[in-house]
Amino acid sequence: MFGQIDWSRPWYGAVRAAAALAGGHGADVIPAFNAHAAALGLVNHRGLPLHFVPQAMLPEGTAYEEFIGATGGVPTRDNLHDFFNGLVWLTFPLIKRELNALQAAQIARDGIGKSRGPARDAATIFDENAALLVVREGEQGAALVEALRNHQWRTAFVEMAAVFGTSAEVWLFGHALMEKLVAPYKAITAHTRIVAAPPAYFALPEPERRAWIDTQVARQLQQEGLSNAGFTPLPVLGIPGWWQEQDDAFYDDTSVFRPKRNAPTRETA
Repeated sequence: MFGQIDWSRPWYGAVRAAAALAGGHGADVIPAFNAHAAALGLVNHRGLPLHFVPQAMLPEGTAYEEFIGATGGVPTRDNLHDFFNGLVWLTFPLIKRELNALQAAQIARDGIGKSRGPARDAATIFDENAALLVVREGEQGAALVEALRNHQWRTAFVEMAAVFGTSAEVWLFGHALMEKLVAPYKAITAHTRIVAAPPAYFALPEPERRAWIDTQVARQLQQEGLSNAGFTPLPVLGIPGWWQEQDDAFYDDTSVFRPKRNAPTRETA
């Protein structure tokens, strides 16, 4: 199963360090995950030690998020989906903790119904399919964000390609998104959260940038909450350097690089 993962791909950059610390990816990753979580001193929003447990320990009728909030245990199956989920917990623990706190609070208030409600829905989308686009504060970062929000794909990915890596970078967060990218296809699209960063951020070593993102986004979630309105779509294989065939024909595919609906003018893509 783990042999399917190509760790050299740029989209696994966020969790590559956690994967290396998780050991040899044998049949049972739970002990390695728990050792790493303990070494980091991870706790859930109630201050309980975060640890990974077999899926069978999740009682019938108990919501997954409710169980994590009540016990600190993260039910984990032997599959790629839960493997990537564990790696994200070890990489962005503060963000994961805030998402779980939001979900657990909503469940405690409203119970488990047929519909999650807008707050839980946004948290689930974030958890499963989010990417974090960090942009340098200032005009250049704002121009890139505007182009992406308006689906001006050539402006963002071709004309502004040099911005990526110097004044903008993408960190994948969603574990379902990572799972899909084991067998990449062009239409994979992330729900992207924009994170503005000061210029000094881009001079930091990678571990420090990762920690800054974790702290900053977790603080924003705690202070502002979360809604689907904050996401912007991002076809991840369109990110400069993330795919080997980014020619004109690649970006001409409007089934993936779609113009924005009801836009007054539409860029030819």
